[in-house]
Amino acid sequence: MLSRHIEDWSDAYTNGAHIPGGDRWPAAWMEPAQSFREQLAAQGRAKIDLAYGDAARNRLDLFLPEASPRGLVVFVHGGYWMGLDKSYWSHLAAGPLAHGYAVAMPSYTLCPDIRISGITREVASAIAFAAGEIDGPLMLTGHSAGGHLVSRMASAGAPMPEAVQARIRHVVSISGVHDLRPLMRTGMNATLHIDEAEALAESPALLQPHEGIRLTCWVGGAERAEFLRQNALLANIWTGLGARTAAVAEPDRHHFNVIDGLADPDHPLTRTLLGD
Repeated sequence: MLSRHIEDWSDAYTNGAHIPGGDRWPAAWMEPAQSFREQLAAQGRAKIDLAYGDAARNRLDLFLPEASPRGLVVFVHGGYWMGLDKSYWSHLAAGPLAHGYAVAMPSYTLCPDIRISGITREVASAIAFAAGEIDGPLMLTGHSAGGHLVSRMASAGAPMPEAVQARIRHVVSISGVHDLRPLMRTGMNATLHIDEAEALAESPALLQPHEGIRLTCWVGGAERAEFLRQNALLANIWTGLGARTAAVAEPDRHHFNVIDGLADPDHPLTRTLLGD
């Protein structure tokens, strides 16, 4: 048996440096996202920069299918709660749109201008706003920090109206960070300011799942060991708490290309999210 001990926690949560050509991202997402956004806007199927709150970054983009929506998908972006915005990911709406679902993509205030608990409240407000625009079942997905945030929405005590939470059919956390305590040991905590109390209050793996929730934890098979561990962790714990869960490690995918399946209507990630 091989034992494992982490000494460099910052490196354990670093992705780009361990991916060949990893410095291509996040810039590699910008052109396809902009092109997709412009295409849908030209068709009258994109509502850009809808305000869901008062803060400068409380804006979301809403993409519409060709016919009346069958329901709503919300994608929450990553960036370790301190980088990026909704504009990088628009093209990932293509898969759900092809199946007839509307897709909302919010931005949110970034650390250190806010605590992670504040981002949780903003994302809950964004989802509630989008749900007010689109009827039907609600599917939540997010990548990395966004995976944490959508899992947090599925946790008991999430700051979301009960009527909205009752509409959630499935949550898919992609490369999510579900236990925040290890991040307290990383260099990025100089910006995140996570303390023990916040880690305990905002880590889905330390919280009860909302009653009746269905959760899939999805990760790239070639990701860092900590992301593989975090992925398995939440599915394992919530199974023991009565949730319907699954854990998937997609072969030959790393932290940046693991989300690509959302752009493909026939990819297992899209079909799993929608349950179609």
